[in-house]
Amino acid sequence: MQRHTLMSVLSRGSTLLSRHAFPSILKCNAHHRPLLTPINCRSLSTLPNLPLFRALQDHDQSSLAVVHSASSRSFTYGNLVADVVRAKERLIESVGGRQDGLAGERIAFLAENSYDYVVTLLSVLASDAIALPLSPAFPVGELKYIMDNSQAKVLVATEKYAAKAHDILKAGLERQPILDVKEKIKTGASSSDPVNLQDIGQKSRGGMMLYTSGTTNRPKGVLIPQLALTAQAASLLEAWKYSPEDRLLHLLPLHHIHGTVNAMVTPLLAGSSIEFMFPFNTDAVWKRLAAPFLSESSASKITFLTAVPTIYNRLLSSFSGLSPEIQEGARKGIAPENLRLNISGSAALPTPTKQAWQDLSNGNVLLERFGMTEVGMAISCGLDFADRVDGSVGWPLPSVEARLVDTETSEVIQPGEELDTNGREREGEIQLRGPTIFREYWANEKATQEAFVDSDDGRGKWFKTGDVATRRVVDHAGQGASGDWAWGPMYFIQGRLSVDIIKTGGEKVSALEVERELLSLPQVSEAAVVGLPSEQWGQKVAAVIVLDAAKAANTGRNGKPWGALDMRRALKDRLASYKIPQEMKVLDGPIPRNAMGKVNKKTLVKKVFDV
Repeated sequence: MQRHTLMSVLSRGSTLLSRHAFPSILKCNAHHRPLLTPINCRSLSTLPNLPLFRALQDHDQSSLAVVHSASSRSFTYGNLVADVVRAKERLIESVGGRQDGLAGERIAFLAENSYDYVVTLLSVLASDAIALPLSPAFPVGELKYIMDNSQAKVLVATEKYAAKAHDILKAGLERQPILDVKEKIKTGASSSDPVNLQDIGQKSRGGMMLYTSGTTNRPKGVLIPQLALTAQAASLLEAWKYSPEDRLLHLLPLHHIHGTVNAMVTPLLAGSSIEFMFPFNTDAVWKRLAAPFLSESSASKITFLTAVPTIYNRLLSSFSGLSPEIQEGARKGIAPENLRLNISGSAALPTPTKQAWQDLSNGNVLLERFGMTEVGMAISCGLDFADRVDGSVGWPLPSVEARLVDTETSEVIQPGEELDTNGREREGEIQLRGPTIFREYWANEKATQEAFVDSDDGRGKWFKTGDVATRRVVDHAGQGASGDWAWGPMYFIQGRLSVDIIKTGGEKVSALEVERELLSLPQVSEAAVVGLPSEQWGQKVAAVIVLDAAKAANTGRNGKPWGALDMRRALKDRLASYKIPQEMKVLDGPIPRNAMGKVNKKTLVKKVFDV
């Protein structure tokens, strides 16, 4: 039996754990198929009897689970189950060997996008603990804030990030955690012994905690219970039809809901294969997508790609620099018959980007959806191409209830009441409820209470997303072609209630709408629209843009460089006058964004406009 050990380095005053201190494995059942074990059977070769771990056990154990694109190292579901058990044993040993010693505790970890990350996350969940992924890209100061706020009991790090983990400990944390440094898993473990599924014997206290991106305030810890995490994955599984035949190319950071639930937990629940390719590199991605269609290549085709608009824009802009052979293979790789699903999320998708991808891929239409840390994915367009409508994020996903609450009157906008007495669309805040919703903001009861509103039907509180949308019927969509859930009026995001809805002179302006129009101009490569204080108007619309140097050089009036007057002239026939930015600032470099491609507009306003 192969064993993969963890070198455990404990905090000050603690003892160094033996590298081979695994407890003996008690065989509770000698049958090939794992059975449920009673709670008094103290074998550590167990996984909790929860849906995710039942699925891992039921998958073909010889089927591919995780692949590293660069090194071609691969791991089966059999490897994964065995390694998760060993990593769970190690965590339990780190707190003295008590089976319940980690229940409900926060386990923070620093790991690269890899098989090691998958094993670490699942081992924490298997310990009935709360997994707290940390971003290795964050400075120590930000990680200290998260560690102090979460009061994590253990900090796990791979060898690559051991030095950073020590730096965090030296930062003077309020609670000094146990430090557990993992050796790199180079070859997956295997075991001839059955791994038993064991009832926890109490209500699960485990789950995952992700920190909000901080686009409106200081990051908050979002506690997602194990059952809510499973519900999020099950909802996506029904809507997007993950399967064991899927291979998902993983390009995303793993301290956000997009990269973790959409691109890791759900494919694992489905028995799909995940291929990690991070950090993102345009040429490497194009070559990988093209590889199955090049001569003498045995590479498997990618069937599932989920990314942010910035990634699609960078892929599109780099395509012309590829060799003719790679271009031809890449076009085949992203065609609908090969790449069965391509998804864009985490930020608004510009219509020109969506159209350019469709043209390049011979008809593959990007699927848009709406989600957030607190709820996972909540609303989505459908698998049928007719159910992917420009500017819309679709319908509430299976098990999710959604409603709109009028931003002016606070009345629920009932179906059929989407227009006001003047025939204009009513805008409302999206509110959600269902099994996918988070439990609480960690150690922040006030914020938790403010995030929910009581219902009138006694069926549970509604979560206030802070996102504003309209809702309308689209003639050719919502006929059930993508499933029973994709039916009726579609949701159209207008922006954040506090950031992207700009009130100027009594009119409301969607920053996202103005951004879409700016991005449709050939001279503009990036755009962020913000509201600035104005004594006359309350707020005035302003734009921060990055120009395409070649296209902006001599396209302004009288052959001059393209500027603010040219922008206003170009938008005159596209937008109402009050929506056209009154100020425009041009940046020399890219607009600052967080790891998920989102712009912190409050910070941007202070930096660029000094207000």
